[in-house]
Parts: sequence; structure tokens; C-alpha cells
Amino acid sequence: MRALHPQEAAAVASTLPKRRREYATVRMCARRAMGKLGVPMAPLLSDPRGAPQWPSGLVGSMTHCSGYRAAVVGRTSDYRGLGIDAEPNVPMPKGLLEFISLPQERARIQDLTNAAREVCWDRLLFSAKEAVFKVWYPITKRELGFDEVDIWIHADAGAFSAHLAVPDVGVDSDHLTKLSGRWLCGNDLVVTAIALGCDRS
Repeated sequence: MRALHPQEAAAVASTLPKRRREYATVRMCARRAMGKLGVPMAPLLSDPRGAPQWPSGLVGSMTHCSGYRAAVVGRTSDYRGLGIDAEPNVPMPKGLLEFISLPQERARIQDLTNAAREVCWDRLLFSAKEAVFKVWYPITKRELGFDEVDIWIHADAGAFSAHLAVPDVGVDSDHLTKLSGRWLCGNDLVVTAIALGCDRS
């Protein structure tokens, strides 16, 4: 595929065409963002977990779902971590909410659903956790369980906060136990994002 570097094409050569298209188009988005920072084009390969490996001096995040691709890239001098996630604004499959959420989160999701049904709040909760994971993992190199993240969605503000119950992982993790992000809902999508500045904001 023309949008892929040879190393990238080799990495997805055995996957289905749909996966190759997603892989290519989201990397096209990432390279456009890199170009706006004046960074030369470079292969964007994935680590064994699937997290993108950014060129030295950059941090970023990519997301894709049906009909949508996006990437965000910044300099490590400005950001410790970036996380973006997009999901279809449809209810999650039966039983999945119980798997990815804490009891108190489910109670809050029910309250939000009762107040405003145009947003699939369970899907938004999942997306927010994905954005958290995308910030957390590149910094710590540690997997994060769904039950280690408690998300509060602030409906009127288009924002959310995440409280992480995690052990010390030796990378100044105290600064990662409280994260905040933004969310949007529109065009049949929910999108969440976190920008963790070097000043911890």
C-alpha cells in the first residue's frame, strides 16, 4: 500500500484487507501531524502490545473505528503523554459493561443514561478508559486493568476525570494517579482525549 513504509507493510502483510486499510490510513493521519511539527516521515511500527513506537522526541496516540481515523502527536518537551480514542456511539454488547467497569461507575452511568439518552454513556466510559491506557502504558510499560481506573464523566462540561488505583511502578507514578480529559459526541461517534503536559496539567 502506498501510504505504508516497507517495514509497516511487512508488519500487516498477513492481516485482512480491512485491518491493512485501517493501519495505513491512521498512520497517514499521524504522518500529517508529524509533518506539521516539521518532523521527517518515518515508519510507525508497533510494540508487542500494539502501542505505536514514535520517533525520538515525539509522543502521540492513534485511534480508528468504522468510518473514523485520527492521530495526535506532540513533542516530549511539551507532553508526557497523549491519548485519543474514538468509538461508535452505540451501546456496548450485553455483559461488556460489567467487565470493564467498577460498581460505582455503573451506578453513575445509569444516572447519566436516565438524564440524557442521546449519548451511549457506557461506550463513552470505555473510550475514556482506552484514552487513559494510551497515556499510561507508554510511560510505565505496565498493563493497566479496567478495575484500576475509576472514571467520572462530567456531562455538562464535556470532560472526564480518571482516578487510578495503581502501585508505584518507579516512574513518578504518583503524577499519573489522577488524569483529566475531554470528550465529544457527534456524527455517531464518541471521542475522548487526554493531554498530559510536562507540567502535569
